[in-house]
Amino acid sequence: MKYQNIVHGKFHKRMNRFIAEVEIEGIKERVHIKNTGRLKELFIPETAVLLEESDNPDRKTKYSLVAVEKDSRWVNIDSQAPNKVAFEAMSEGEIVEFGIPTNLKREVTYGASRFDLYYEKDGKKGFIEVKGVTLEKDGIAMFPDAPTTRGTKHVLELAKAQQEGYQNAILLIVQLKGCHEFTPNRETDPAFADALLLAHQAGVQILAYDTIVVEDGLKIDHSIPVKLS
Repeated sequence: MKYQNIVHGKFHKRMNRFIAEVEIEGIKERVHIKNTGRLKELFIPETAVLLEESDNPDRKTKYSLVAVEKDSRWVNIDSQAPNKVAFEAMSEGEIVEFGIPTNLKREVTYGASRFDLYYEKDGKKGFIEVKGVTLEKDGIAMFPDAPTTRGTKHVLELAKAQQEGYQNAILLIVQLKGCHEFTPNRETDPAFADALLLAHQAGVQILAYDTIVVEDGLKIDHSIPVKLS
């Protein structure tokens, strides 16, 4: 996945869920944040950031904040990026647990939920829910960074679909390098952690992959171990 027109800046402060103030070439600009999560461990004053400049003259903000530097590495925070990266990786057979699907679709409805991916391969069919992970503590990737009722609902729907014959997965895209393990953030959202364990027990695959983050893009890299309890 590639960005266009990337520029460098320094984070100043977050105004609200959607807007931050960033210094770009000595000028403070209000920019769009492509993630509504808390991101408190990343949004520190004077931290280096990457922004994508828009060519749309009608936009209220000229720039979108897409990555933040942490410990001399980039953390991609674009909440739309994981779905794009997952679709590209699935299409190219880079999610080795699935190979190259014969049919792959985005945003498919099942029951009361809309899942990120639907696939068919070798007589099997199923749904994949993609979650972007930006929170890291001591080399452990964690999700979520804020309670997510919607995320818990999707996980439980996947478990239900699994019992009806679908072969499902939750794919956690870790938007940085250097993590050696993924675990649910039980302290922040015990309901999500419980739902993830229940889904695993129902047969849903829980997969985590890290990514290569460069200034102008994001690409799937290696699977990392998942620890649910």
